[in-house]
Amino acid sequence: MDQKYMAGAAADGEGAGRRRFLAIATGAATATGLGAVGGCANGDGDADADGSGGSGSGRGSKSESAAPGGKPPAAGAHGFDVKAENARPGNADWPVAKAGPARAIEGFADRVSVLPGESFGLHVSTTAPRFTVSAYRMGWYGGARARLVWRSEALPGARQPEHSVEAGTRMVRTRWTRTATVETKDWPEGCYLLRLDAQGGEGQRFVPLTVRSATTAGRTVVVNAVATWQAYNRWGGYGSYDGPGGGFASRSLAVSFDRPYEYDDGAGLFLVYEAPLVALAERLGIPLAYATTTDVAREKRLLEGAAAVLSLGHDEYWSPEQRERFTAARDAGTNIAILGANCCFRRIRLEASDLGPDRTLVCYKSSYQQDPGFKRGHPATVDFRSAPGADPESSLLGVIYDGYPVDAPYVVTNPGHWLFEGTGAKAGDRFEHLVGVEYDKVNTGFPTPRPIEILAHSPVVCEGRPSHQDTAYYTVPSGAGVFATGTMRWVEALDATGDGRSGRNHGLDARSGALTTRVTENLLRVFAAGPAGRTHPAQDNVKTVYGSS
Repeated sequence: MDQKYMAGAAADGEGAGRRRFLAIATGAATATGLGAVGGCANGDGDADADGSGGSGSGRGSKSESAAPGGKPPAAGAHGFDVKAENARPGNADWPVAKAGPARAIEGFADRVSVLPGESFGLHVSTTAPRFTVSAYRMGWYGGARARLVWRSEALPGARQPEHSVEAGTRMVRTRWTRTATVETKDWPEGCYLLRLDAQGGEGQRFVPLTVRSATTAGRTVVVNAVATWQAYNRWGGYGSYDGPGGGFASRSLAVSFDRPYEYDDGAGLFLVYEAPLVALAERLGIPLAYATTTDVAREKRLLEGAAAVLSLGHDEYWSPEQRERFTAARDAGTNIAILGANCCFRRIRLEASDLGPDRTLVCYKSSYQQDPGFKRGHPATVDFRSAPGADPESSLLGVIYDGYPVDAPYVVTNPGHWLFEGTGAKAGDRFEHLVGVEYDKVNTGFPTPRPIEILAHSPVVCEGRPSHQDTAYYTVPSGAGVFATGTMRWVEALDATGDGRSGRNHGLDARSGALTTRVTENLLRVFAAGPAGRTHPAQDNVKTVYGSS
């Protein structure tokens, strides 16, 4: 194995760089920050740069009629009827239109996910005397992207106490009382954004929630990457990369779900890396199921019988349990799609908080020897490819993370592949800006499943180091197919329109939008039909592409 790629801890000094990286990746910053972000020179990984309960009054929230038809669609042969749900009228007014001042209103749910009909607590802090909660189910809905499923009556608002920072781990803690208990009766399965609206227009914020599926058999599972959302969350001044001073040494060694999300008005990383894919999958009408990364880790049998499992645009932080579940699903014939890059890179541990299980994410990275859990015998919370217990992510993904930051054209090299059917793509076609800001490649110096096909092989230069990005597809004896885009911008590109000159979506244009949309449609339809390797076996071409096996 190429040892230079094992130096995941060696670059653990760029916390501020990783914060700038997130801004660049989500389109919140200009390219001027690229030169300041480390990561490629070493060829390593990143530069490093749910329970119920809670204290408080437990005041209930009363439902108001919010949308046509109170009952969810009847379940079809594969469970929840996505087609019937998306035939309902949507509500295009779901986005935050007036965020207001920083602390005008914000909140979090005390469960990351619930089954339909279960309740959860909302913990809200606001400067307004009253506020409302609107629950939007995210999907297609004729392009509206959301449907208003429920709206509360006006609820009394109050400013909650200031957060504290735990001395040992620098974990931000809130001890906010429960503001309201929300029932999810008649809420269909799916991905939700709850919008908090402060009275008088003082401000708005989102709270994400997943109404998860009890079973996934025969369905394609959308997995919200909540662990990664939380690792990048700097609400309260600290996240998994740095603290208020911007240095890696001041980072949180553990982060809590018991706080609001800072990014995208409280939506975390959902809107950039996941919502476009959810809309496309629901538009196709294939049987879908919904879960979070913590659900997959906790529920050993959740993925049994699933047709496919989708890892979305930024899914970096995995527990060993989550990886075990994905691997077992693949080996039982479930297809897996990795629709981003830098996936399954950090090994984490989930622990309880005051509000319930799996609400604390522990990731010490290069300081793993200080971790009390490691001293008790738990796996080191370092990069999966790093010692101790090195287990490179390529054995599951087929590709392996190679670095950042890059902004490069995506180059098609295998246009005859079934995934490119209907795209009109030809060998050598280039799609500007589609490779970025992180990328993966096939590297047989790491454990790599075979046969594996490389579909796109895009030259990149990452801080002076020439390399390639690869999109790849492999199949295994169980019949499962595994697809990896090899670029972090794939899901974002699904929304790309125009000529790219506006700078929106990193300059991605309608050509990139059309390519990624058609390839993803081909992928989801084939993966939804059963083990893809039985009908579309991979034809190994590593030697042809790289000149060696």
